[in-house]
Amino acid sequence: MRLILPLLLLLSTAAFAEKKVIAPPGTPSGRPFSPAILSGGTLYVSGQVGSDKQGNYPEKFEDEVKLCLDRIGETLQAGGFSFKDLVTVQVYLTDMELFQKMNGVYMSVIPEPRPARTTVGVAKLVGKARIEITVTARK
Repeated sequence: MRLILPLLLLLSTAAFAEKKVIAPPGTPSGRPFSPAILSGGTLYVSGQVGSDKQGNYPEKFEDEVKLCLDRIGETLQAGGFSFKDLVTVQVYLTDMELFQKMNGVYMSVIPEPRPARTTVGVAKLVGKARIEITVTARK
């Protein structure tokens, strides 16, 4: 009985971990999603694409990847995290032939030890996006 009560308290605290919206400065309001959610010491960042603040996409794919990662970095920073805190990354590409170009930019930004990663080819992303990345970070 002595072990059951503390275990139940621990489980109930974890089950009801507070969720906090994390948004970098200048993030538009009224969107159907949050830029990121901080819950129980873990930051879940929504998928980011490589457009600028006006919604324009660079012609060069490597610049699109860099913008995508910059947006993720701004969101991580707003939550008190950095790329060093990443534990998982999901990359979505509209053309798997772009994998090596994406990987070159990715490796120049994401430090060792690099997080677990999945890369998936998809038929279409929002607008003119050729890449979307979502991450999970934990301190």
